[in-house]
Amino acid sequence: MPLPLGHMAIGLLTHEATESQPPASERFKWVLIITVLANLPDVDVVIGLLVDGNGSLFHRGPTHSLFFALVAGYLVSVVSQCWRLLPRIRFRTASAVIFSHVVADVLFTTSPVSFLWPFELHWSTGYSNLTDVIHSVVFDGFRDLGLVLASALLVMLIRLVRGRGLGLPWARVRS
Repeated sequence: MPLPLGHMAIGLLTHEATESQPPASERFKWVLIITVLANLPDVDVVIGLLVDGNGSLFHRGPTHSLFFALVAGYLVSVVSQCWRLLPRIRFRTASAVIFSHVVADVLFTTSPVSFLWPFELHWSTGYSNLTDVIHSVVFDGFRDLGLVLASALLVMLIRLVRGRGLGLPWARVRS
């Protein structure tokens, strides 16, 4: 199952595929916003922990759906137009990055997701307390290394195909 690091890598790949490269002065902001958006569907884990002390209580429900990606993507795009601290993010980009989380869960796990919620609803099974969730995020993140490497290679391939170069600091030609 992809963890936050894997979802972040896939979100960055999705952004690279759907948008042009942001200006160098805003790259840090973009990485932050993409990281948050790519992991946004897992807000259900936080809600489950707050409501019942069980991170699996609402996991893989409505927040793991196409509907959630579209609504949250729209809201993020509207907020980014009004709040100057955020870079302006398009609806299609925000929705695609959020939806990349759902697709990654469908592809890389065996547990069902509520892809077409409200027409279908699947909940995660089991019990995950706060310690379990923190342990998984902090200590099991190494399992996402394959996703991170594959995403990085695909980002480089996209940049090469688009003629932007690798975007690596040591690969820049200085005049």
